[in-house]
Amino acid sequence: MKILLVEDEVSLASFIRKGVESEGYEIDLAYDGLVGQSLADNKTYDVIVLDVNLPHINGFELCRHIKREMPRQSVMLLTALDSLPDKESGFGAGADDYLVKPFEFRELMLRIKALARRNSDFSGLKTVLRVADLELDTEAHSVFRAGQRIDLTAREYALLEYLMVNQGRIVSRVDIAEKVWDLHFDTSTNVIEVYINYLRKKIDKDYSQKLLHTIIGMGYVLRG
Repeated sequence: MKILLVEDEVSLASFIRKGVESEGYEIDLAYDGLVGQSLADNKTYDVIVLDVNLPHINGFELCRHIKREMPRQSVMLLTALDSLPDKESGFGAGADDYLVKPFEFRELMLRIKALARRNSDFSGLKTVLRVADLELDTEAHSVFRAGQRIDLTAREYALLEYLMVNQGRIVSRVDIAEKVWDLHFDTSTNVIEVYINYLRKKIDKDYSQKLLHTIIGMGYVLRG
């Protein structure tokens, strides 16, 4: 596993680097957002960990950039900003997880490993996934239905990709929470239903054949 850490607090970055390397993993460090963006754009990582208050480009902006260019890249925000609006901004920027400082190193590694596992679930995918006339290109990160392009946010794309990988199989809210959001996602919220509705409006609303179905008491299934 290879990790990118973008953290301007040198002592904390050094502490995390030593801990990650002691686990047997590789890690690259960047101390500002510009360097972090360059590394993210030019190298491959299993998980990218970002501080928020970074020089030059802050963590929210960098997260948005990464998710725009690489929607399937796993990104965790690691920050002292602990208010609900801050967390909403982080997840709104596309973050897959959000860990507040101070933290236990063990918890950090548990979350990183969970994100890496989730990412590995999508390894070896076909380049193009199809359900009826719906197509998702995992390399171009593009989605078409009946030849018409559908624009999705990073979170909507990740949700649709997971449903298409599991086409024909009912996936529960817990499945989605762990694979599309993160291990510690609060399943008592209605965020998943909100995004399912966003997705349904984009891929089904204008078409007679509905592909995304709710199975009451069980979850959701995508099928032709």
